[in-house]
Parts: sequence; structure tokens; C-alpha cells
Amino acid sequence: MADTTGNTQDLGAKDGPGPQPRRSSWRYIGPGIVVAATGVGAGDLVATLIAGSNFGYTLLWAAVVGCLVKISLAEACGRWHLSTGRTLFDGWASLGSWTTWFFAVYAVIWGFVYGAAAMSSSALPLQALFPSVMDLEYWGIACGLVGLVFVWFNKYAVFEKVMTVLVGVMFAVTVYLAFRVTPNLGDAFAGLLPVVPDEKDSILNTLGLIGGVGGTITLAAYGYWVNAKGWTNSGWMKVMRLDNRVAYLTTGVFVVAMLFVGAELLHSANIALSGGDQGLVQLGDILDDRYGTTTGTLFLVGFFAASFTSLIGVWHGVSLMFADFLARQRGERQARADELASGRRERSWTFRAYLLWLTFPPMILLFQDEPFRLIIIYGVLGAAFMPFLALTLLWLLNSSRTPREWRNGHLSNGMLAAAGLLFLVLAVKQIWDQPWSEFF
Repeated sequence: MADTTGNTQDLGAKDGPGPQPRRSSWRYIGPGIVVAATGVGAGDLVATLIAGSNFGYTLLWAAVVGCLVKISLAEACGRWHLSTGRTLFDGWASLGSWTTWFFAVYAVIWGFVYGAAAMSSSALPLQALFPSVMDLEYWGIACGLVGLVFVWFNKYAVFEKVMTVLVGVMFAVTVYLAFRVTPNLGDAFAGLLPVVPDEKDSILNTLGLIGGVGGTITLAAYGYWVNAKGWTNSGWMKVMRLDNRVAYLTTGVFVVAMLFVGAELLHSANIALSGGDQGLVQLGDILDDRYGTTTGTLFLVGFFAASFTSLIGVWHGVSLMFADFLARQRGERQARADELASGRRERSWTFRAYLLWLTFPPMILLFQDEPFRLIIIYGVLGAAFMPFLALTLLWLLNSSRTPREWRNGHLSNGMLAAAGLLFLVLAVKQIWDQPWSEFF
């Protein structure tokens, strides 16, 4: 497959022996925890709860398949970074200028709207925990500023440690809730059989659950975190694969635990949750009434951990991607992995400029109705990103841009093709569902 940039250099394997493989070990685990924490936000928890409340355990298999899809995508991102020494954006740029335009528009609009959503989501549990302290908007501003200061002044190593602690909180709370509602294990095991509920739009709802859990731009950021950890060549491939599996095993535990809560607490009692993050506040009240104040409070703490890890994860990971994007635009073409590993990207003005973009302009949206047309464009770009990621990875990892040893095998091709098709269907549905008649 030709390099469309006009660069005729062979981007495959270099002559001579490659780096010695590192022994796969639990002590290296890190970027996977970060991507799991960032990818599973409040919206994912609500979607899983609603699936459990509507269908009981029937769609448990879909949640498991969703984790397998994400394993394949994140592994492909990490494999590209480690096998080539180049970043994912550098790979995208080699496919043509259209990728640059897509990412530029996506990063600006997505960042503006997502910044407000992340701050609001982090603020909701804090306001529920401390209702008389201040209004939701000001809690949101406080969360955004804390995220800004934390990411601005700390490099990847500290960021990873804090994310690991917050993941521990999320893990403990979700597993505690799953045991607290006393799941029916017989029904749960039956839910592993691939059955689609016999209801209107059930196929699309099932595909939505598969594609929705932990599926964001943070999957693309995984390779950047791998490099920031100091893993810069193919010698780290086994370590990265273990790390990635741990990430989505953790994600799977979150998802299954929340589906248990939805199936046992909501489905059995025929309780409907509100859509959006408000549904989690409502669940906190239900847990408070059913199991006592301590359980309700613990849930809100876990809700905050899920929301705030997504906030600081995006503040860090997408800012790294944006800094790499601008570096590529300025003509920097070499030492990508080493540049990320050195920490220089995290101190660059481009990294910090995007941090400011994620934090301050979105605060306007906390005090007013969200701009209607901008939200539609945001929805379209968000829907398009995941098929873009899956299909471009399929392209890159089957071409001479990737050293032959690390190109896709049949399993990787099958998983990436299935992921691309899944996300393409979901993108078409989401774009179709936008209120276009009111847009014009």
C-alpha cells in the first residue's frame, strides 16, 4: 500500500536484530489502568444500568463482547506505536491530508463540548454529597480547574499513580454494589448466551451496548500513554499486551457489576432511571433508601471517581494527541516515541494550550443552554471517530508502514473489521437520529 504523503522511505523493519523483548510482568502495568479509568465514565455506567433495568441479564454477553472489541482496538494502537516508533497521528497523516482536517475539526469542536460535559458529570456527585455548599455550575468549574492544575504540573508517572488510586475506588465500590444486590448467578450465566431481546430496536440497542462501553478517543490515546510510560519499541510488546488485557478485564468488571445492579435492583423492582448522568444521582437515592446512607454515599464516591478519572484522563491523553498533531504540522517527523517518553510533550505550549481549551471556553456552556447546532456537529463527529479509528488502524497495520513481523494476522484483521463495521452502523444510526430539520 503506497504512502500517500510522497515519502518513499521504507517504513518497515530496520536491518539487524530488534530490541530484546521485555519479560511480561504485573509490575509494569500502568497505561492500561489509565485507559480503563478514562474510557469508563458516567455515561457508560448509565448505559449499562439501563440495559440491566430493561433486559435483566439478557445482554450480559454483549457487554463482554464490547470489552473484547476494545481490547483489539487498544492493542492495535499500542502495537503501531511500539513497532514503528511513530505516533498514531503520524500514521494517520501518512494516509492523506483528509485525516488532518478530520482530526483538527474534531479536536476543536469535540474538546469544547466534552469539556463542559466532563465538568458537569464530575460536579453532579459532589453536589449530591454536599448539597448546601455551592451550585452545580461552580462545582463543575472547580473540577475543571483542579483537573487543569493537576495535569499542568504533573508528568505521566504521577498522573498514572493518581488514576490507579481512583480506579481502585471505582473497583471497590462497583464490586461491593454487585455483591450487595445479591445477583442471581444462574440468570447471570444464562446471560452469557448471545440472545437478542424480542423488542423494538433491540438489535441496535444491543450493538449500542457493545460499542458504547469505554469506546472513546481515549482508545487512540492508549499508544501515547504507552510511550509516555517509557515503552518505546517492540521489546515492550508482550508487556503492552498484558497491560491492555488487564485494562479491559477491569473494564469488564465495572460493566458486569453495574449490569448486576441494574438487573437486580431496577429490573426486578420495575424502576426506570432517568437518562444521562442524572440517572446516577437517582440511583444513589434508591441505594440510600434500600440499603442505607452508607451505601448511597459510597456509590456517589464511586460515581465521582468514574467521572473525574474521565476528566483528567482526557485532559492529559487528548492534549498529548493534540500536541503531537501540531508538532506534525510544524514538520517534526522523528523521535516521536522518545519525545513522549522524555516528558517534553507534557511541558510543551501546545499541550498546555489544549488543556486551556478543554477547561475555560467550555465553562460558558455550564451557565447557558448548549448551542443546538454545535451539539449536532459534536454528535456527528463523535459518531464518526470510532469507525475512523478502527478502519485506519486496519489500513495502517496491513501496509508497509508497519514492520512485517508486527502486521495484522487473521484474528486482528477480523476483530478490527468487525469493530469498524459495528461502529459504522452505530455512526449511521446516530447521524440519522440527529434533528436535521431543526438544524437548517
